[in-house]
Amino acid sequence: MPTLSITVTPLELPLVHPFRIARGVELVASTALIRVRAGEIEGIGEATPIERYGETVASVSEAFARYRPATGDPFRLETLLDPSLPASARGGFDIALHDVIGKATGKPLYALLGLDPGATPVTSFTVGIADPDETLRKVAEIGDHPILKVKLGEGSAAEQVETVAAIRSRYSGAIRLDANEGWDVAEAIRILRDLERFEIEFCEQPIPAGSPAGLRAVREGTTIPIVTDEDSLVAADLPALYGCVDGINVKLAKCGGIRGALAMIHTARAMNLKVMLGCMVESAVAATAAAHISPLVDWADIDGPFLTASDPFSGVTYDRGKLVLPSAPGLGIRETALA
Repeated sequence: MPTLSITVTPLELPLVHPFRIARGVELVASTALIRVRAGEIEGIGEATPIERYGETVASVSEAFARYRPATGDPFRLETLLDPSLPASARGGFDIALHDVIGKATGKPLYALLGLDPGATPVTSFTVGIADPDETLRKVAEIGDHPILKVKLGEGSAAEQVETVAAIRSRYSGAIRLDANEGWDVAEAIRILRDLERFEIEFCEQPIPAGSPAGLRAVREGTTIPIVTDEDSLVAADLPALYGCVDGINVKLAKCGGIRGALAMIHTARAMNLKVMLGCMVESAVAATAAAHISPLVDWADIDGPFLTASDPFSGVTYDRGKLVLPSAPGLGIRETALA
């Protein structure tokens, strides 16, 4: 039985534009590459630590410095994916292990999961918070991409409505909103009612996490469907949301990787919830891993590679926004250069 070796390398990803959401702004995305070697096979994953949950690249490295694999068999995922590992670290490890397994069997990840690579959805392209002129410049750069996700939650209600109105005046595709917990219940209802006239597909996480009753009130107060993100980190979070929302967002960095994402998707389907598959600002490694399971979901927001100015990896590609999966074994990631 081979011995598993794990190495962690920080990765800095400069962004095309400053990426602002209701909680702050990012100029460079900091992630960690997780390389797992089993015998002659090396798999690669990416951990995307989230500051909101007390995670950093340093904490990911420290977690693996303490971690000792209980087995050298990369197929024993339940044994290896120790729940004591922080979510983003476990997610990156999970991705790397699936890459190893795919390479060992000669199958791309989607084939291991029995999925149709032609059934991938079209991804949205995220527009971060900016002043009206900068926002419209970003929309112009995006061109005819069929779906935009617009970040809100900062500034006055009137300013936020004006932002969406300005975008809709120039853009005819689908618009999704994400307030990143930036409103209270009354404000969310007021703003969303005002935005109903712009044919909004849904609004993601309008209010701070932790109030299913508040989400229910927002959902009942507007015709715009409500989707969670910060309220739905793992499958165990979903039962409390029953009857309160229309859908959930699944992110590998938050749920612990592919296995955690599958648990969330199946739980959501049992609850008659729609599912979006999202990402953080990260490289093609994590984005491609998510893309492999995208045939299982209704909506995709896997646009990390659009937002970074220099990505040392290639994997998932896009055909007018539709996710195109690589067919090589495992994730199908190709390393072009190290940043």
